[in-house]
Amino acid sequence: MDKVDKVKENIHELYNSLIKRSGSATSLLDITDVLLQVYIKIDTTENPEALVNRLVNYIYSVGLKGRIKLAPVEEDLLIELGVFAQRAGLNGLYRADFSDKSQFYSYFDKNQIPRH
Repeated sequence: MDKVDKVKENIHELYNSLIKRSGSATSLLDITDVLLQVYIKIDTTENPEALVNRLVNYIYSVGLKGRIKLAPVEEDLLIELGVFAQRAGLNGLYRADFSDKSQFYSYFDKNQIPRH
């Protein structure tokens, strides 16, 4: 199994776990939107490590702000994604706004940025 395939599997499991939660907190919906967008884009991006790095930082930032408590299984999946994201090295975002959802969308995407 390719490393990107393993990352996609982890993103898929994390998305399914978070989407099953009752209640629709805005922060949780934003995280699931971004997980879906990264799942779609990871195969076509030139640097999947940097994309996953932004994803992990976004989840930590928005989760902390929205006071989202992750289950141990979800934390383990996020840690595995973080280990893959470490390979981005200096290609990650430096001094970036990690809470900005628009960094995962482009003008040319079919998917528009969902507003919650």
